[in-house]
Amino acid sequence: MKKESKSGLRIENIVTSGSIADSVDLEYLSRTVQNCKFNKERFPGVVYDMHDPKATALIFSSGRIVITGFLRHDDIPVAVDNLLATFKDAGIACVDRPDIRVKNIVCTYNLGYECNLVRVLTELMDHERVEYEPETFPGLVCRITDPKLVFLLFSSGKAVITGGTTMEDVQRGLGVFLEKLGNGRDIVRVEQRK
Repeated sequence: MKKESKSGLRIENIVTSGSIADSVDLEYLSRTVQNCKFNKERFPGVVYDMHDPKATALIFSSGRIVITGFLRHDDIPVAVDNLLATFKDAGIACVDRPDIRVKNIVCTYNLGYECNLVRVLTELMDHERVEYEPETFPGLVCRITDPKLVFLLFSSGKAVITGGTTMEDVQRGLGVFLEKLGNGRDIVRVEQRK
């Protein structure tokens, strides 16, 4: 189930990263811990499927990790504690307090109406921060600098928001984006066919 906030934003994925050890023997890890996959010809790290809470950890020999797949912020410390306990049980030396930080929050938002992306590009947006090349990608790409976010807007009126590290930044950036669209809502809205 996707996590939806009061504002209509829906969290699709929270990506974290940090360091859990000075180094990790990936061959040993993949043989010792269940749900670990390691194929060094295809990827330089171990892929560890976590179930409580559901997430995927990418573990590298440097001790760095990336954990992805969270839908709630509250799941992050639980997953990290479970990962550390599993590794310590397997005899892998880990730091006591890893510094795991949110690196990216991916959200979706639905405007509730279809958009004419050509009009959005030509009449409403700052051309230096907006791209729309439908032959390459079907969505309009809009970059906002404060807070630093990227919006992918599709003609369906659905948007993907990426680059935020806090929900406050995502909500503030969405406000900026909606303000730009709201100033010309009649221009960007696709007329409903009768």
